[in-house]
Amino acid sequence: MNPIEPNIRQQLTEYLANQISPDRLRRIEQVLDFRTRHFTVVLEDIYNWHNASAALRSCEIYGIQRIHTIENLYEFSRNTGVDLGSSKWLELQRWTEPGRNNTRNCLMSLKERGFRIVVASLRAPAEPPDALPMSAPLAFCFGTELEGLSPEAESMADLRVRLPMFGFTGSFNVSVSCALVLGSMMPRLHGSSIPWQLDPEDRANLKLEWLRKSVQHEDILVAEWLAGQGLPPDAVPALPTELPDRGRKRK
Repeated sequence: MNPIEPNIRQQLTEYLANQISPDRLRRIEQVLDFRTRHFTVVLEDIYNWHNASAALRSCEIYGIQRIHTIENLYEFSRNTGVDLGSSKWLELQRWTEPGRNNTRNCLMSLKERGFRIVVASLRAPAEPPDALPMSAPLAFCFGTELEGLSPEAESMADLRVRLPMFGFTGSFNVSVSCALVLGSMMPRLHGSSIPWQLDPEDRANLKLEWLRKSVQHEDILVAEWLAGQGLPPDAVPALPTELPDRGRKRK
């Protein structure tokens, strides 16, 4: 969302905080304590909506705030019965331009912002999650269990991560891979001296967004509050729209 003027943000936050229970407000603060942008997750052409939904759920549980979806072939979608509403609390940056190399555009954008690209890969050399350096921000990239990541994504990797496997089956599905990698990395990050938590401005903006998503009839409440303050309706941007419910192949 576009930034809100700090004074308006503070007043609206206080107003909406009084519209929810103290327990819910404490829960929002607790979750904010563990949100991070030091890690992000990139999902490339995930066409199975069940796996896409489960991956989002894993990201939200482990405190990842922003997810990137690369949609060269398939439109990314989710099912609320699988993700249990987790996508509601996440930021999804969708790379969807038809006829463009969305993989390269996404990964180059991340590199320019200081992220190192980590691809989940069966190719050598690859490190287990507990051996990955994490002083720089990391973008963990996952493809489908059959095809894996595209050659373009593989070629742009700074690091490769591989999960140990000891059976006949050659790979985990994407949601399990995502959960296992993050489950190894997040405790390491929390125990490090890296400044991984949200900065105060980011936290304040996100708190307001989550409050708006926690109240009933949010649009009516916000509109009435703005009118009562003599502020224009566009002083507070609308909340982002949700993802579609099912995957469809792009034309």
